[in-house]
Amino acid sequence: MNKLRLKIGGVPEHYNYPWRVAIEEGLFNEEKISLHWSDISGGTGQMIKGLETGSLDIAIVLTEGITRSILKGLDAKVIQIYVNSPLCWGIHVPFKSDINKIADLEGYKFAISREASGSHLMAYVLAHQNSWDKMPENFNVVGDIYGGLWALQNNEAQIFLWEKYTTQPFVNDKKCRRIGEVYTPWPSFVIAIRNDVLNKYSSEINKILNIINQRSNQVKHSNSTVENISWRYNLDPNEVKRWLSKTDWDFNNSNLYQSVHSVVKYLKMLGLINNNESLNWDKKVFNSN
Repeated sequence: MNKLRLKIGGVPEHYNYPWRVAIEEGLFNEEKISLHWSDISGGTGQMIKGLETGSLDIAIVLTEGITRSILKGLDAKVIQIYVNSPLCWGIHVPFKSDINKIADLEGYKFAISREASGSHLMAYVLAHQNSWDKMPENFNVVGDIYGGLWALQNNEAQIFLWEKYTTQPFVNDKKCRRIGEVYTPWPSFVIAIRNDVLNKYSSEINKILNIINQRSNQVKHSNSTVENISWRYNLDPNEVKRWLSKTDWDFNNSNLYQSVHSVVKYLKMLGLINNNESLNWDKKVFNSN
């Protein structure tokens, strides 16, 4: 029997540690499935491009970004929540700026990795949660976390939203300052797959989900997880311990409809999707009966 080969991508961050160890341990190979992992430093926007072009079959993406892209025509489906807990975005500003609180940010330029990325859409969430008079209008597309830090240091942008624990080493090194946090009002990461791949290999996809759910459960409850993630991702063990206590991989198959529905309502309220795009959203975003 020939081995099925699939291309999967995700951010090179600690959330995807279960995927990396499952691949390294050969758990998918045992089921005659070869997963080729790609670190996607450009985040959800870059992964959406990968799904569009076929350079990725499966992507571990932010819930808000993939939902909006599918409703705008991306030929893919969300098949499961991956991380059920919300994502904590750090709100970063230039280290030497005089910006000290969230109320000072209105009207300044955001550095974002790509259009429709989490760093882009969360700018609107931040504005809404803080009752800004105007939604954000000024964006500088910078590609990834290093582009965002460069933009802050060179005054090409004054605000950069990125996952709090990933940016902590840069905060420690005074490459930027964190003045606050903003949480996603929904589960942070989902597993998305191109429709042609899902339709052709549905039984194999179910095997992949079973494996990653079991491995995520083991990671969550293993005594060695803090040390392993700290070493692999160059993070402080105490920070990893705090992060792990707040992070829940979705190995119990939470309600996908309820989670995505909250995203759709938010996107529509912020004007990021229109009425036609939101019609029958569940049948578009995932296989709904």
